[in-house]
Amino acid sequence: MNIFGSLKTAAGASSRSCTRRICEPGPSRVTLHAGLAGPSWQAFYTAGKVVGARRTFYSSTVADFTPTAAIRLPRWVNARLGPSRDQKPVEADSQTDSSQPRARLDGPEDEQGAAPPASAPPSAPPSSSSSGDGADNADAPPPPPPSDAPSQPQTSISKQTVPENYPQVLALPIARRPLFPGFYKAVVIRNPAVVASIKEMMRRGQPYLGAFLLKDENADSDIITDINSVHPVGVFAQITSVFTAQGSKDEDKEEGLTAVLYPHRRIKITELVKNGTAAKIEEVEGDKVDAVTEPEGQLPTPPPERDGPPMTMQTSFLEKYAVSVVNVDNLATLPYNKDDQYIRAFMSEIVSVFKDIAQLNPLFRDQIANFSINQVASNVFDEPDKLADFAAAVSTGEPNELQDVLESLVVDDRLRKALLVLKKELINAQLQSKLARDVDSKIAKRQREYYLMEQLKGIKKELGMESDGKDKLIEKFKERAATLKMPEGVRKVFDEELNKLMHLEPAASEANVTRNYLEWLTQIPWGQHSRENYSIANAQSVLDEDHYGLKDVKDRILEFLAVGKLRGTVEGKIICLVGPPGVGKTSIGKSIARALNRQFFRFSVGGLTDVAEIKGHRRTYVGALPGKIIQALKRVGTENPLVLIDEVDKIGRGHNGDPASALLEMLDPEQNTAFLDHYMDVPVDLSRVLFVCTANMLDTIPAPLLDRMEVLEVSGYVSEEKAQIASRYLGPQAREASGLKDADVELDPAAVDMLIKYYCRESGVRNLKKHIDKIYRKAALKIVQDLGEEVFPEPVPAPAEAAAAADVKESKDESPEMITVEKQDAPSLNPAAPETSTPLTSSEDTERVVTTIERQPMKVPDTVHIKITPESLKDYVGPQVYQKDRLYVQAPPAGVSTGLGYLGNGSGAVMPIEALTMPGKGNIQLTGKLGEVIRESAQIALSWVKSHAFELGITKSPDEQFLTDRDVHVHMPEGSIGKEGPSAGTALLSAFVSLFTKTKINPDIAMTGEISLVGMVLPVGGLKEKILAAHRAGIKTILAPAGNRQDIEENVPASVKTGIRFVYVETVDEVLQEVFRGEQVAERWKESFKL
Repeated sequence: MNIFGSLKTAAGASSRSCTRRICEPGPSRVTLHAGLAGPSWQAFYTAGKVVGARRTFYSSTVADFTPTAAIRLPRWVNARLGPSRDQKPVEADSQTDSSQPRARLDGPEDEQGAAPPASAPPSAPPSSSSSGDGADNADAPPPPPPSDAPSQPQTSISKQTVPENYPQVLALPIARRPLFPGFYKAVVIRNPAVVASIKEMMRRGQPYLGAFLLKDENADSDIITDINSVHPVGVFAQITSVFTAQGSKDEDKEEGLTAVLYPHRRIKITELVKNGTAAKIEEVEGDKVDAVTEPEGQLPTPPPERDGPPMTMQTSFLEKYAVSVVNVDNLATLPYNKDDQYIRAFMSEIVSVFKDIAQLNPLFRDQIANFSINQVASNVFDEPDKLADFAAAVSTGEPNELQDVLESLVVDDRLRKALLVLKKELINAQLQSKLARDVDSKIAKRQREYYLMEQLKGIKKELGMESDGKDKLIEKFKERAATLKMPEGVRKVFDEELNKLMHLEPAASEANVTRNYLEWLTQIPWGQHSRENYSIANAQSVLDEDHYGLKDVKDRILEFLAVGKLRGTVEGKIICLVGPPGVGKTSIGKSIARALNRQFFRFSVGGLTDVAEIKGHRRTYVGALPGKIIQALKRVGTENPLVLIDEVDKIGRGHNGDPASALLEMLDPEQNTAFLDHYMDVPVDLSRVLFVCTANMLDTIPAPLLDRMEVLEVSGYVSEEKAQIASRYLGPQAREASGLKDADVELDPAAVDMLIKYYCRESGVRNLKKHIDKIYRKAALKIVQDLGEEVFPEPVPAPAEAAAAADVKESKDESPEMITVEKQDAPSLNPAAPETSTPLTSSEDTERVVTTIERQPMKVPDTVHIKITPESLKDYVGPQVYQKDRLYVQAPPAGVSTGLGYLGNGSGAVMPIEALTMPGKGNIQLTGKLGEVIRESAQIALSWVKSHAFELGITKSPDEQFLTDRDVHVHMPEGSIGKEGPSAGTALLSAFVSLFTKTKINPDIAMTGEISLVGMVLPVGGLKEKILAAHRAGIKTILAPAGNRQDIEENVPASVKTGIRFVYVETVDEVLQEVFRGEQVAERWKESFKL
């Protein structure tokens, strides 16, 4: 569309001369200076220089001369040639060398009055980027160009005309946009055969072809192989000028040709004469045929014979080129009455739309002005057909719509279709204008706000009302520091960093680092602490309120507080609570903080592998932060909080250092008075912090760290304690969490006992809490299902709320209580669907209304009464996990004894030990997922029995071989549970003696204790849990090491020891005496084995 700008200035000039040298003359070309008119020729000449240093340029003219006999043979049929031409010789320019032939081109004019002599001659618009691409550059509306004839040395030419009848033309397919009569179009031609044929046409003075739009918008070809691939209606166009698409020294290597076409009239294809294939020509004398040239003024060489429709004499030279040739008929616009009211109405509307578009698009304004200047008629309403063509030519409509305009021969129909295309153009222009206005308004608003804010800052600064951002920040840091008791060294560092910040630009990266450091430095509570409460009575009430039982732990905590009350501080104390999961270690730490009136902060070190989490990062790293303890001080705001370090026994170790070693500096009372964090890089006093650590076992805690802790063992709860905890704490919490706080739902104490015995045997109460929660959830479901939706209906939104939701969905306005969010549905459950697929939703159901209004709970009717009894417990929690406590209720066979074990979950268990002998080679086999220590205990027990076989009555003489030809197999049932530890030594030895003496052991006797190779019984741990398991299983007698006597008497509740007789032993002799009391074998031992 930019060609209109070059044509605009040509409105008033009848002619304008310029000098141009036509390069590389051929046999039918001469070198001359042509005085050409129109500024667009200069533009094209300049464009040609840009493309290449040397560019072959062809220009077509028609000379008026008396035809010779050969030329009189018609190349085209034109009744207007000959005497009707009016010659107007033009004198040569005196400033030009007389040796160079000169010519003057007059303005083109045909008998129909296509353009007056005052109009500008044809100009060459810039070439389009691709063949027929006119989406960006609309066609230009200058007057028709002159027709060309063979260029000859002469000084004047006559008025030029275009042949009215041209029945056979070269067919050139155009892509993406049709051409319209009267409007220039530049196309790029890549096909070498078409390029060569066009050059030949220009040389012969026949620069005419037919341009037809391709039906396929994506196709781009220079030949027509199928007549159905193009629209039948096209235009008869004249090639006004051509130049190579890419300059090259060798013309044979030119990649393409840019041709400027000027359409004259509409034509229609009647027959495809040649479909782009070259005719086969027999060679004569080798390759010399190509060198034969047709002498000037002689008859052309007859074309070779070809199958199909014949070619006329004027296009016969195209036979040797692989180009498309078609027969065409002219299409004339049907007669019309220009005063018809419909036609004038259409034209008025088109002019009105033009005005609207011109106001929105300056480019359209130039095109319309150029069209009005070059319009032949004084009134635009006199030529409605040209107005329709112009409307379609300058618009960017769809190719099919533009082709419909081209094919319309009825004027009112053509105007209607052109108006439709132009209306769409107006809509696009309006939308572009709206978008531009919106963007401009937003930019203007932001600029205005920016200027006003800058002015406001300047005014406030001048009045002293407000300083700039950096001064305000520095003032804030100074105010913070004034309220803190910073040590002298910290104060010095603060002043240095603050001075550095004052001299740094706010945009500097170092300024941000310094600012963050000062933020942390001034948020540490230097000298600020909470008032502590060391009241023993208050601590006792708090501990009893939060925990039931744990008398030993509570006493130790009260002792700890009593010392703090007398000293005034609890500095230097690090408590470590050790026990199985679920016994309340973390909650004990919270209770201590509440009793002392201290701030509480908890962080877990389980799996921690990075020292920087404890000691912080260096400030040189991006995103550096202080360690956890500094973050804790900032969070709590006091320097004497209670910091709970959870899972200290599970701390890791990685390539970033050993965090356990880093904890030494933080926890050691001798070092934490000047704890140095890597980020802060100033000493921080942590001596007033009370550290409480929790662990499940002590074995994995590093010895140096464990040495600095005061260990409090939380062994667990017995059945009575669990029952009390369930009734006091767990039951009410679960009832409220299930929405049954005011409902008559009762959990029978007998059901709780059954739950503890057969479902939750762990030392802690976490699993018990899960089961009680499950019971109340099931009760809630049962209530809702039984009463139905009539009693518990879904709340219906209030009318105001429903209206607000509808308004929000329609207006998209966000309100404080109700907004809309994009709907995110769950992935499809179809197995064949992709994992990331989501159900398809309609365009109206893509948003979901969300609200901040809380839903009110529903009240359970007073008529509901539910009681969970032991009989109905199975319906709520399923079948029993533990079926029975004892494997052998009746007397087991010989070789079976009963031991007591401590499981990994913190509970005890009664574990039978089975021994069996069989023929073999004297080996021992152990099964039941036994650990290394328990295997060694079995070896020790068997060795002791072998060494005392004669005293035990197993062999008849001391020298008799024993178990040389028999194997022993030891098994401990429940093989899926791992078993480890030395406490099964006495039970293993009793099983071996029972096996070899064939004497049964009473199943009511259980034992625990480690044995040595000489028969000593050593103390073990976990007595409380083991005795609890024995009490649950109905064991009557327990054999325990004498070294555990005080532990049992002091730490095991009396309720657990009720009904159990304890026998404390020091040697295995005493074990055997008690186990086999009253048996016949024990009577024989009195003589042979001194018990």
